[in-house]
Amino acid sequence: MYVGIDLGTSGVKAVLIDEDGVLVGEATAPLTVSRPHPLWSEQDPEAWWQATGAAVIRLGATHSLDAVKGIGLSGQMHGAVLLDEGGHVLRPAILWNDGRAGAECAELEQREPASRAITANMAMPGFTAPKLLWVAKHEPDIFARTARVLLPKDWIRLRLTGEAVSEPSDAAGTLWLDVEKRDWSPAMLAATGLDERHMPRLVEGTEVSGRLTREAAGALGLRPGLPVAGGGGDNAAGAVGIGVVRTGMAFLSLGTSGVIFVADATLRKDPERGVHAFCHCVPDMWHRMAVILSAASALSFAARLVGAASEAELLSDIESAGIQAPKHSRLVFLPYLSGERTPHNDPTATGVVFGLDASASRADLGRAVLEGVAFALADGLHALEAGGGRIETFSVIGGGARSKLWGRILAAALERPLKYHHGGEVGPALGAARLARIATSGASLDEACPPPPLSHVVEPEAALVDALKSRQILYRRLYADLRSTFPASIR
Repeated sequence: MYVGIDLGTSGVKAVLIDEDGVLVGEATAPLTVSRPHPLWSEQDPEAWWQATGAAVIRLGATHSLDAVKGIGLSGQMHGAVLLDEGGHVLRPAILWNDGRAGAECAELEQREPASRAITANMAMPGFTAPKLLWVAKHEPDIFARTARVLLPKDWIRLRLTGEAVSEPSDAAGTLWLDVEKRDWSPAMLAATGLDERHMPRLVEGTEVSGRLTREAAGALGLRPGLPVAGGGGDNAAGAVGIGVVRTGMAFLSLGTSGVIFVADATLRKDPERGVHAFCHCVPDMWHRMAVILSAASALSFAARLVGAASEAELLSDIESAGIQAPKHSRLVFLPYLSGERTPHNDPTATGVVFGLDASASRADLGRAVLEGVAFALADGLHALEAGGGRIETFSVIGGGARSKLWGRILAAALERPLKYHHGGEVGPALGAARLARIATSGASLDEACPPPPLSHVVEPEAALVDALKSRQILYRRLYADLRSTFPASIR
């Protein structure tokens, strides 16, 4: 047996797979996000550890963990966990969807003009390095006491093993990694007033990074000494979970954020379009991503806004009302609840509901939210394909993959067929468990990472494609019209 632990933004998921890679069990524990100021997004790392313990213990309550041979880790990327010399957390972790460091992005690229060549990416506020420039400027006492910076899943690793270790897929999202060399860049570290002493050592995601301490084993109900694999950032681990480990394979993730991910055997840079180029969590592979910051989280927001008891209740309302909007409807939703990345790189962008009239229902608003996320992903797909050629189809993962209704809208907006797999909603946690299997059993990539069995395929529906066209055009025009207004509205 192998355990995969995924530290998400809204919760921690733990899964158990057997020697053949079959999903045996899963459990979750919730997390909340703190937003103390506009553009800020933070979490307490101690809450991550408590949720990790709760998820694994819940897993152990329904399945014996005595036969577990290894643990794999996945987690939300880009977060900054600042530790002092004693390993104590100095402040709440600044998360991936935090937009406060916009000015520091420009400063970072001025300090190191070769930044995009080294990191293969445009500096964006969500990445880790600009956050440290912000801390140095606004919290200089904390910056001066910072002895080490860890990414979220790697802080969990520290609690599990006592080892400060990361791996290239997550490290690539810091802007401190030379992405082609898969190693820390002294130049990028120097540009933020740091050096390699502040960084964890690096292993590949398929290698053992450390072993479970007796204290951590007691907290989780596992045997001490279990090997912990390097693991991966959430998207790279999600790719392993769905079998996207060879050139040209692609998936679409509907988690808290939304992602279109394409695997590559070589590094392909396209930072000017806001496309991310990162290391994969398997050796000698890279990947490109288009990322939107609000996907399933936008649906949760909408359910809360209209008073639905749950996302499922709102989806049921939408389906009952009919998937297509009335022909006269101008209702459009911009899903920029935490700013946006691809292709806009705009931390000041906000959510917008446009076209409300007295006839609008909560089902109408919910449908507009599903469409808005689909339109944002279509913008990301355009950016990806402009620099890398057509992508024919995607596998779908993440919690949003449970909605067949959303799948129909996505297929129409993207004009691509979507493949759904059994267990696809498990995503990164499954990939983490697969990486643990490779690291501890010697299983090959092809043995450990086949695509899960196909459940069904959603083809674009011609009538729905046509029905979305006018609102998709309006969607793009609205962002262009409001772009200069967003920053002016911040107080």
